[in-house]
Amino acid sequence: MSDNDGKKTLGLRGSRPGQVKQSFSHGRTKNVVVETKRKRVVVPKPGAAAGGAGASPAAGDPKKRPAGISDAEMERRLKALQAAKARETEEAEKRAAQEKAREEERKRRREEAEAKERAEREREEALKAKAEEEARKKREAEEAKTRTKPAPAADPAAAQAAEQRGTGKPSSAPRKKDERGGANDRQNRNSKGGRDDGRRSGKLTLNQAMRGGDGRQRSVASMRRKQERARQKAMGESVEREKVIRDVQVPEAIVVSELANRMAERVADVVKALMKMGMMVTQNQAIDADTAELIIEEFGHKIVRVSDADVEDVIDTVEDKEEDLVDRAPIITIMGHVDHGKTSLLDAIRSTKVTAGEAGGITQHIGAYQVTTESGTTLSFLDTPGHAAFTSMRARGAQVTDIVVLVVAADDSVMPQTIEAINHAKAAEVPMIVAINKCDKPTANPDQVRAELLQHEVIVEKMSGDVQDVEVSAVTGAGLDELLEAIALQSEILELKANPSRAASGAVIEAQLDVGRGPVATVLVQNGTLKQGDIFVVGEQWGKVRALVNDQGDRVKEAGPSVPVEVLGLNGTPEAGDVLNVVDTEAQAREIAEYREQAAKDKRAAAGAATTLEQMMAKAKADKDVAELPILVKADVQGSAEAIVQAMEKIGNDEVRVRVLHYGVGAITESDVGLAEASGAPVIGFNVRANASARNSANQKGVEIRYYSVIYDLVDDVKAAASGLLSAEVRENFIGYAEIREVFKVSGVGKVAGCLVTEGVARRSAGVRLLRDNVVIHEGTLKTLKRFKDEVKEVLSGQECGMAFENYDDIRPNDVIEIFEREEVERTLD
Repeated sequence: MSDNDGKKTLGLRGSRPGQVKQSFSHGRTKNVVVETKRKRVVVPKPGAAAGGAGASPAAGDPKKRPAGISDAEMERRLKALQAAKARETEEAEKRAAQEKAREEERKRRREEAEAKERAEREREEALKAKAEEEARKKREAEEAKTRTKPAPAADPAAAQAAEQRGTGKPSSAPRKKDERGGANDRQNRNSKGGRDDGRRSGKLTLNQAMRGGDGRQRSVASMRRKQERARQKAMGESVEREKVIRDVQVPEAIVVSELANRMAERVADVVKALMKMGMMVTQNQAIDADTAELIIEEFGHKIVRVSDADVEDVIDTVEDKEEDLVDRAPIITIMGHVDHGKTSLLDAIRSTKVTAGEAGGITQHIGAYQVTTESGTTLSFLDTPGHAAFTSMRARGAQVTDIVVLVVAADDSVMPQTIEAINHAKAAEVPMIVAINKCDKPTANPDQVRAELLQHEVIVEKMSGDVQDVEVSAVTGAGLDELLEAIALQSEILELKANPSRAASGAVIEAQLDVGRGPVATVLVQNGTLKQGDIFVVGEQWGKVRALVNDQGDRVKEAGPSVPVEVLGLNGTPEAGDVLNVVDTEAQAREIAEYREQAAKDKRAAAGAATTLEQMMAKAKADKDVAELPILVKADVQGSAEAIVQAMEKIGNDEVRVRVLHYGVGAITESDVGLAEASGAPVIGFNVRANASARNSANQKGVEIRYYSVIYDLVDDVKAAASGLLSAEVRENFIGYAEIREVFKVSGVGKVAGCLVTEGVARRSAGVRLLRDNVVIHEGTLKTLKRFKDEVKEVLSGQECGMAFENYDDIRPNDVIEIFEREEVERTLD
């Protein structure tokens, strides 16, 4: 900026008011820039003139005063300058005072910390002195007890002291030793700044915190052990520790640090021992059981070999005592061919309508029900499907049952699934009762059923056998009472008992993934009592019983032997047929489930792995030659999914097969659609539907989703789709023969055969083979077929014609031409 007369002034914006910004010379006068609250002014520097400090040369000498500055203005500027200097001086003094106060505060805190530490040190010294005094008194008391019976001492000085004590002369040797030891202790404490580092303090002092100590403390037991060792050392006794021999459990592989932990040895010692054996390992590396055995023996412990399968030993397998057994309800499985009235018969017994809710009128799930008869007897029924695809369900029903009721229709007699049910019952070694159903029909013939059962070694009582048979009708209810009496009689003969007081065990009849309840398993309790809150393991899954629901849909607190219940609280959907066992802790359940899951993975990998190069090449060639139809299957329950997968595996031949990429239970999800898109496979939904996101994703990606509720339709459609992958069968139909009589050369055409059609007909569009001495020397098509000079489509038997082959001229007289047509026939899978 500039003044009125053009003189320059300098200053910085944003400075404090009254602050001296910059001084500069203007002619012979030194000026100072002062910034006030309102404006910046230029004043001469005080004392710059010879008039002395504080004198204004401008005021004394008007010639040296800047132009346009009056005396009053000059005076005002000088006062502003002096006020700025005074303010700066005041601020400097204030800062110095604050710094001094902070220094005094730090000094005070340091003195307090030192005083506190000194008090702590004195307290520790007092405690140690007290402990030493107690130890000395105890030692003197023991010496007084042994004074009448002195022990032989190896040290001559100790022997002399004992002799003096025996004669009654006071001995000063121990006291001198104590005094000398006490003096040494005091000297050591003084040399270490008054602190005893031999014993770690139990409290964290301020000094330790300032030094960044780890804050670790010794336990009371550790301090007692140290005092005991010090006492034994002072008494001249041996301080050697007794070696603790441990039984160390070692699996097939164990980490070095874990091995040291189980032996209660230092990890460094174990690593050192391994290095001496030539194994350069760290504490985080695993070693095998043989190496671990050598290390354990070297450290003087005993090895206990365990395997991964030992985790299942926690499952209670104790045999029940006779006095703990009580009567239980029998488990009856209804088996037979499809549409023979199994479920209708059970409905008539239960007075319900189960078949009304089944798709197609057939049972496609395995159901478990409890029925109480009029006499008060409780019966547990299992209803199995009769379709050929549900073989595994029927096998499971036969394995968990006590009695099999074989239902045979009186108007249909013995059928394939009837025979299969008989075989399952025989394999399970369970008694059988034959229920001849549909006896109310006019075409019913029970005697024929009994006669046909003889072919399968089932001899009923009316045929002088030992198998009970009852004629019943699910429609009219005839014979139901006799059937229940037969079941009660058979169960009484079996004397069925169980122990309800032990840990529960049972079989999974069915499993499904419910949208609102999560994984749900239908479990038939076989022994013990399953209670709410029990921790269990079932197959590769585990869980805690969150709720129990009986066959009526009511929640119950517990389920005893022979009671079917739905179990909620699983972490995953188990396989139908898995065994449920109750364990003590959640850790045991999780460990058993993880072991079983890993074992199943290893088994699947071993089954599908090729062990040699030849096997790998053969498998790759077989996969290349066979056409595959990939599909994804989602079903409502585990048993249905398993049955569908087994049915799909049976579809196909050497040329085509159905491959199930993935199957599971529950609704079709977006991940299923993504997998189907990547594999180019359709999604098969059995009694399930896709959620909204899955439907939108399938529409966008062009993935086909098919829904089924009857297994017949599903199998037929997949079989038809797989048949489309079969290459069409090509059939040859021989339509005629012609004999070459003469060969002509025609310009522009080549060699033409003059022929006589000896059999059938010769067609222009047909294929031909040239036979010479009944040997095929050429196969192709005709280039021309002429009758006289005209091109014709066909020539009948007994007529002459001219033929020329396409791209072939080696024809001779007496050669035979075979005329045939090819036909493609679509193939289907049986």
